[in-house]
Amino acid sequence: MRRDMLDLELSGETEINLSPMIDCIFILLIFFIVTTVFVQESGIDVEKPEASNSTPLPKNSILIAITETGRIYHGGKEISLARVRPIVHRILAIEDAPVIIQADRASIHDTFAKVYGEVKAAGGKDIHFATNE
Repeated sequence: MRRDMLDLELSGETEINLSPMIDCIFILLIFFIVTTVFVQESGIDVEKPEASNSTPLPKNSILIAITETGRIYHGGKEISLARVRPIVHRILAIEDAPVIIQADRASIHDTFAKVYGEVKAAGGKDIHFATNE
């Protein structure tokens, strides 16, 4: 029996099983996908007003943009004022994120006030507006 084992060792036939390594890679991939923070852009570029002081905000924020004509955007899509509250409420139910309102400097103040009111009614506590430094 001892001689048979020596013959197998000298024949040089070895096999590498890659299945455990592939399993580990897939588990790591799933972990990184789940823990990644996806930033949702407002979808449009607005000309923000100037401010003398500003503070950076976390990347996992809810962004709502208002154009100079009073159109409201979230996630690259135009939304109505009535959709602001359900969208913000749904996101805040998942995670406690700050809300940033990006209003164009030429936008109507009335639209900004209404959007602010809808965000507040949806449960937004950490509400900011975007400015240029």
